[in-house]
Amino acid sequence: MQSRTPDISGAGEEPLSTEVAATVAGARRRALRDCDRQIDTAHLLHSLLEADPETRGALPGGAPQVARLLGYLVQRSIGYGLRWRGSVEDSQALPLLPEGGVPGWSPAAATAMSEAYARAAERGAGPVEGLDLLAALVLDPHCRAVEVLERAGVDVPPLRALPAGGARHGPAGVRRAMSKMDDGPVGA
Repeated sequence: MQSRTPDISGAGEEPLSTEVAATVAGARRRALRDCDRQIDTAHLLHSLLEADPETRGALPGGAPQVARLLGYLVQRSIGYGLRWRGSVEDSQALPLLPEGGVPGWSPAAATAMSEAYARAAERGAGPVEGLDLLAALVLDPHCRAVEVLERAGVDVPPLRALPAGGARHGPAGVRRAMSKMDDGPVGA
């Protein structure tokens, strides 16, 4: 049986972890259910939070923050995301994939998945992990996933600095790495 996940990584792709494979499948189902033509970054974020406890644990604010974030994402189909309906997510903030993108994926979502693959390859052997995808999703400051994160009160810039391979150190290691980045003003 051939995979329905489009090749957005290029040759020699890293495999997907179980959680990220579930995320892609969940995002596809969510897009179909919402009658969206493409998987976008908000679909990926929603499914990633549901599928990956390590990603949920890496978010600042813990369980209350995750609950608030999921609340915003659930509202997509009943109002919050209605203004997105029928439009293609492309903030043009990041370079697109070559050859016009990937069918069934918004340009921003395809770029985020490609970046997640690159992060996994940079780390060496191992699958694309949820934290690779989270860090890749927040690189585009104008994508739908970042819009939802910011509306839910998540401090996004520290998520952009998640270290490649942060998944190997677990949520506590990621939090430690993020806390070291916030050591006051430069030169202090």
